[in-house]
Amino acid sequence: MEILKVSSNTKVNSLAGAIAGTIREEGVAEMSAIGAGAVNQAIKAIATAKGFLSPGGINIVCIPSFRTTGCGADEQTSINLIVKKEP
Repeated sequence: MEILKVSSNTKVNSLAGAIAGTIREEGVAEMSAIGAGAVNQAIKAIATAKGFLSPGGINIVCIPSFRTTGCGADEQTSINLIVKKEP
């Protein structure tokens, strides 16, 4: 599964379409966001994707977590968001 990288400049509708498509095909999508602006765009995209998927009877849930990448002084913490079909 490909991790969708989100930035503060990510277009919400494009990301929402990618999330919806991945959910339809694989049942799960994963995103990684670093910074408040990126997390904001990711959450808006999840809400938009929910709107894209709900007419087809697909409900989604989001599971947030932290992930640390790099080492030493180059260490960064990102927010990981896993979006799944609700059983």
